[in-house]
Amino acid sequence: MEQSDIRSAFFVECEDLMEALNEGLDRIEETLDEGHDDETVNAVFRAVHSIKGGAGAFKLDALVRFAHQFETTLDSLRAGRVSVDPPLLALLHKAADRLSDLLQAARTGSEAADIDPDDLAAQLALAAGEEEVGEADAEDLGFVPMRLDLDLPAAAPDGEQSGRYSIDFSPTRALYACGNDTSILFRVLGDLGRMEVRLDRSRLPDFDSLDWQESWLDWHLTLETDEPEHQIDEVFEFVEDLCRLEIRPMPLEAPGPEPEPEPDPPASGPAAPRKAPVEDGRNASPRATVRVELDRVDRLINIVGELVINQAMLSQCVQDEGVPPRSPVRNRLDDFRNLAREIQESVMAIRAQAIKPLFQRMSRIAREASEIAQKQIRLVTEGESTEVDKTVIERLADPLTHMIRNAVDHGIEPVDRRLHLGKPPVGLITLTAAHRSGRVLIEIKDDGGGINRPRVLEIARGKGLVAPEAQLTEEEIDGLLFMPGFSTASVVSDLSGRGVGMDVVKSAIESLGGRITIASDPGVGTTFTISLPLTLAVLDGMVVDVGGQTMVVPVSAIVETLRPRPTDIHVLGSGDQVVAIRGSLVPIVDCGSIFGFRAPVRSYEESVLLLVETARQKLCALVVDTIHDQRQVVIKGLENGYGRIPGVAAATILGDGRIALIIAPEEAVDIGTSGGTFSMEF
Repeated sequence: MEQSDIRSAFFVECEDLMEALNEGLDRIEETLDEGHDDETVNAVFRAVHSIKGGAGAFKLDALVRFAHQFETTLDSLRAGRVSVDPPLLALLHKAADRLSDLLQAARTGSEAADIDPDDLAAQLALAAGEEEVGEADAEDLGFVPMRLDLDLPAAAPDGEQSGRYSIDFSPTRALYACGNDTSILFRVLGDLGRMEVRLDRSRLPDFDSLDWQESWLDWHLTLETDEPEHQIDEVFEFVEDLCRLEIRPMPLEAPGPEPEPEPDPPASGPAAPRKAPVEDGRNASPRATVRVELDRVDRLINIVGELVINQAMLSQCVQDEGVPPRSPVRNRLDDFRNLAREIQESVMAIRAQAIKPLFQRMSRIAREASEIAQKQIRLVTEGESTEVDKTVIERLADPLTHMIRNAVDHGIEPVDRRLHLGKPPVGLITLTAAHRSGRVLIEIKDDGGGINRPRVLEIARGKGLVAPEAQLTEEEIDGLLFMPGFSTASVVSDLSGRGVGMDVVKSAIESLGGRITIASDPGVGTTFTISLPLTLAVLDGMVVDVGGQTMVVPVSAIVETLRPRPTDIHVLGSGDQVVAIRGSLVPIVDCGSIFGFRAPVRSYEESVLLLVETARQKLCALVVDTIHDQRQVVIKGLENGYGRIPGVAAATILGDGRIALIIAPEEAVDIGTSGGTFSMEF
């Protein structure tokens, strides 16, 4: 493996370590009143320790120095020399953010002039009850790679040692499956003092009976060091569950002669294992993973999309030829369709990622914004394990950043104001993710003052965005927040006041095929709800006929289908029609009418109603003429060629080669319930 590949693998591993680090700090914060869990602190310590060890191998001195001081403070915490309190926890969060910045700077090779870790390192040293780290101390933190001769003892350094230890180390297969390297462990041990390493190959079988996934090698080490024994334990701390390890103190006097190594097993017979690896639940092999370039996954997804289209075309051809339903050809075609679906679902699962890393980034955004605004903020996340397409997560980062900063700056009141209103001094922002009806719902909720609608309307009229005599509903006033150039901030600051933000949020969400809605209660708080598709590649759709045009409705949005009886249809005073369903009145939206394909129908006896669930209207009935079938369709975007079309999410290619538009149910409902229509002309 090339050095550049090893370096890249290190930074990829650091992403997982930073995720574990932030997760541990969040868990400590959640249990601050109850007292921290020692294992959580150990997990945070191990993450920083691992980053420092890898950074030393690549001579990233600035990263090593800061990680060392961070590690020292965490060591004081887990040893009980310091206790966790809100100021220390805030400092640890800052240190984690700074560590992330240093990693990013090292990864990109930038100078990172705006990063000054020395000041924060001094604060960490003071928090740990130490003197400020001097320049001489910093020079001692670098890692000097050492060559390990696995058969001959290393040269002894000058000076008398105060401790001698015998170490028996037998890695299990799980240790290698996790990507660990024993040579790195030995290199770190070698930095502690004089070390002798001996390889034991007695369990290695002959070639014919060799299981290459098993671990067959054992190591016997002798270490003389000035460091205490717990420093040796720390070297193996993050692999202690993945190996058999025994550390024994030895007398400083000259030890007896080393035992003769066991002879190699004969090549003709299997080896009698001296020690079998521990096979308990703790050392069970983890699920193996492989990292693949995203471009390769995208190419695979495109090929699967073409496979789905060709499967639909083949089904259409078989149907046009009049092949009987239960014929062998139809049966094999059904098998092919099921196989294509299974392949598609498996490929899409490769791109699915938990939204947790994105939520962790928002925690940092909230902390930094609260410092700028001089407010006390607590961000609570829920549903971090919700999985979303990787592309959706990447393109969601900027909109969520805008909204978190907006909640801090405009939503949460200052501390004195909150105390005057009888609220807790610490403002609460809740970030939630969940799956619902085949989509992902993300909520950003704050317990601030809510939207001041009279002031919003006044500002909009002052900017000429609304006519002076216009009378707007609460929802329409809330919608003004998404207009370009609109801002309620009277002073330009680092957080707001430039009129850029919420309009960008709305555009970004809509480009993902999603929607954003607002619910605000003055004095109680505001909730922004983002509804997004699970994936941007393939969906299950119901193929329908609307005014002679074939269209597709996402199955995930459909609750049920029904043919109404004339007695179920009722006309309201405004002329709008509703359908009675199990004691509830549901508004009706005629798709053929709102898209301009035909005039509104007078009777729905020959039509089909699709009961869909939306964020704003809850339930609504879409009127279509007929239902053809349900099938898997490949999503093709229209924005690049035609721009955004109201009520239409995307397009797809049918089995007969025709193009069908995919209806966006929520937009169609909004158009229909507001009395709007538009002509679909190309």
